[in-house]
Amino acid sequence: MTLALLAGASLLFRLLGSLGVRRFATWRVSAAHGLAVMLVATASAHFAPAGLGFMPGHADLVAMVPPVVPFPSAVVHGTGVLELLGALGLVLARSRPAAGWCLAVLFVCLLPANVHAARADVPLVADPLWFRIPEQLTYMAVAVAASRSHARSPLR
Repeated sequence: MTLALLAGASLLFRLLGSLGVRRFATWRVSAAHGLAVMLVATASAHFAPAGLGFMPGHADLVAMVPPVVPFPSAVVHGTGVLELLGALGLVLARSRPAAGWCLAVLFVCLLPANVHAARADVPLVADPLWFRIPEQLTYMAVAVAASRSHARSPLR
């Protein structure tokens, strides 16, 4: 679901670019904005009650946190805030390079939770957990590419 949201939003932004919207003149900037859309959606799950629909809720995400991590509920809230800040950073051209690198680091830090959840077979409403690990690599690649989009962006 989240990968489809990233791809769909990126394609929509690039289509707008091809129709003359200068902000989305490159694939990198369009993908950065697509990642921002996806991050707003995924960050909302960090604060939502479980069972609201196709996205997991706060309790679901807490269940994914490895047992060695203290204060899992606070960690889930904190990572949600970081995702929202990363999304904001991606849409602002000046902060896009830093946001891209910070998000790549965040995705690396989140990888153990996905591995733990897949190994522990934590039930989630969203994508199958085994799929989240390669998905995470895609997000890292897009974040790193976004960090390099500033120099080529028509809007600085």
